[in-house]
Amino acid sequence: MSDSRNASAAPLPVHAGEDPGSRDPGPRAPAGPLRPKGAPRFPDGPQADPAGSHFDRRIRSFQPRRSRVTAGQADALRRLWPKWGLDIDGQRVVDLGELFGNDHPVVLEVGFGMGEATVQMAADTPAVNILAVDVHTPGQGNLLGLADHHGLANIRVANGDAVILLREMLAPGSLAGLRVYFPDPWPKKRHHKRRLIQEEFLTLAASRLAPGALVHCATDWEPYAERMLEVLGAHPEFENTAPDGGFAPRPGFRPLTRFEGQGLEKGHVVNDLLFRRVQHGEQP
Repeated sequence: MSDSRNASAAPLPVHAGEDPGSRDPGPRAPAGPLRPKGAPRFPDGPQADPAGSHFDRRIRSFQPRRSRVTAGQADALRRLWPKWGLDIDGQRVVDLGELFGNDHPVVLEVGFGMGEATVQMAADTPAVNILAVDVHTPGQGNLLGLADHHGLANIRVANGDAVILLREMLAPGSLAGLRVYFPDPWPKKRHHKRRLIQEEFLTLAASRLAPGALVHCATDWEPYAERMLEVLGAHPEFENTAPDGGFAPRPGFRPLTRFEGQGLEKGHVVNDLLFRRVQHGEQP
């Protein structure tokens, strides 16, 4: 699951009282009454490991990180998680129409950082629902708060392992798209097995994507980009939308993030990959 580097360059205006997330951490959340050891900080909020007791451990592509939750993020988690949050426990198949309250197409975003780019995309396409998955509690609170502030009803936040969500909780063909922006590159060779974009994950994702659904990946780590291109290009369920079979220009619907802009100023190369789920009976 991606890290928190994809915080956007303030795509929506900041208003008085809005928690700006990664731009200014803001005051710490009030400590509140003492909790028993091991008790969750947000009893009705995201759980620490919602699927941990139900499934065998496996090699994960993400590593939960501890960082402080601001007062605004804590408030958003307490108010909005019961309405817009989903713990990935693997115990049921989610009815996406019921989850969002409509039958609009649903795009799965794996890893959203502080959520600012997600909010921009949701605002730009109100007829598309975004199911955004991450394990970073401050980012979850920040995204919920931003969505609420900007009156966006087409975002739901899922907490936990995206693989379990895909495998256990989403119906075949239920997704209109998959976005993986700036996933952890796991640069050391011994850690490459932890990378998300691999054949096994793509096969699972393909089973949940409707024919014609778009898979969009972006990374600033060039060796990982080359590997993504190789694995996606070799997978029989996907075809490259780039005419030359290579990387694609950054599409207008993906906001330029602050992290990305800083990297580009330093000469970093960001590569986008746009692949389409092969239509039934169609050869890639």
